[in-house]
Amino acid sequence: MTGTAAGQDRVMSSDRQVRLEEWDRATLAARRDDLLDVYAEAMEVDPKAARSRRSILASHLERDGLRAVAAVRDDDLLVGITYGYLGAPGQWWHDQVRAALTPEQVRTWLDGAFEVCELHVRPALHGCGLGRALLDGLLAGTSARTAVLTTPDADTRARGFYRAAGWVDLVRALRFPGDPRSFAVLGLQLA
Repeated sequence: MTGTAAGQDRVMSSDRQVRLEEWDRATLAARRDDLLDVYAEAMEVDPKAARSRRSILASHLERDGLRAVAAVRDDDLLVGITYGYLGAPGQWWHDQVRAALTPEQVRTWLDGAFEVCELHVRPALHGCGLGRALLDGLLAGTSARTAVLTTPDADTRARGFYRAAGWVDLVRALRFPGDPRSFAVLGLQLA
C-alpha cells in the first residue's frame, strides 16, 4: 500500500476521513474487541455472541504470514477490517477445506495459500469501495500465489463482491461442524 505515511492510505472522505492502516500482531490483539464489534455489526449478530470469537482470533495471532489491514476513521473508530495468514495442515479451517477439495485443487489452490480469515465493513459504508480497498491492501502484501476464503453459499452481496473481484468457486455446499449454513470455498490467483 502506498500512502501519506508508512502503512497508511486515505481511502475516502465524507464527514470524516478514513485511512487504511496495516496492523501488526500487537495492534490486532489490542483492538480485538473493536474488530469483533465491526464483525457483529456487519454480520448482524449480537455483540456478545461476536465476543465469543475472541479465542479464535487469539489462535490466529501466532499464524505464519499474518497480515491485517484496518479502515480507521479520523476519530479512531474502526469501520472496516480484514486479516489473514498462510494456512497450514493442522489448522482447523485449513483441514476442513482440504478434506473438501480434490488432490489437484489442494496442489493448485490450497498448498501455500494465503487464507483470508475475515473481511468486514460497517454496513453504513457498504458500496463505497472500502471493502475492495481493504482486500486489495491485504493481498498486495503477501507473497502467496493464491488466496482462499469461505463465504456463505448463497446469492449474497458478499458473494457478488468476490465474484466481481475475480474469485472463483472451488467447492460449494461445504458444511462446517456445528454450523447449519452451507459455504462456498473461493479462490483467487495472485501474482
